[in-house]
Amino acid sequence: MNIVTSSVEYTSGNNSYKAYLAQDESIAVAKPGIILVHEWWGVNDYMRKRAHMLAELGYVALAIDMFGEGKVAKNPDEAAGLMNGVLGDMETGTQALRDGYQLLCGQPSVDVDKTAAIGYCFGGAMVLHMARIGLPLSAVASFHGALGSFHTADPGSIKARIQVNHGEADSMVTLDAVDSFKAEMDTAKADYEVTLYPGAKHAFSNPQADINGPKYGLDLGYQAEADEASWAAMKELFSQVF
Repeated sequence: MNIVTSSVEYTSGNNSYKAYLAQDESIAVAKPGIILVHEWWGVNDYMRKRAHMLAELGYVALAIDMFGEGKVAKNPDEAAGLMNGVLGDMETGTQALRDGYQLLCGQPSVDVDKTAAIGYCFGGAMVLHMARIGLPLSAVASFHGALGSFHTADPGSIKARIQVNHGEADSMVTLDAVDSFKAEMDTAKADYEVTLYPGAKHAFSNPQADINGPKYGLDLGYQAEADEASWAAMKELFSQVF
């Protein structure tokens, strides 16, 4: 195994972005490509760790940058400002997602017929948006992501299999939101699954949540069981679609 990582600068519209690429260069054949979309913090050490983990599974992992210029928030106020900047202009955000997908497909080591996307928190909302707008992904997986929609998909237009990994004790994205999401997906005739992890709070996959929660007064928490089970579920999904 020879995991090689690099920073990739690219543009979308009038904006400049910095993605993080990880892949095992000891694998000579074209590999499935996975887009990662970050939490509201940006492409930080946690996202780079997840990209490395995907590369160890034999995938080409591209952690795209939704904030521009590789910005990483230092506190929740900065994070909210960066995130809301994207959510307040989803036309630009949608184009950034499309261009991130094209960047992935443009990597020589990627099998363009085998692509997927995963996202965390804010990133979960973004990869679900990629599915809703019909990008030709094999699958998307959301981890404790926001579930509200920026686009109403026509029945049958969602191409990706959708996996939602959600904490049952998530006070930021409630079970009512989960029910609304299920109803939306049923109407869209999407191929989806929602798994609820008992006792898991928002950000359950990130060990830093146990620090950030008390530090900033946020209802966050890491749960190892949910973290491990959701990652295993993602791996199983990819083994099925690829």
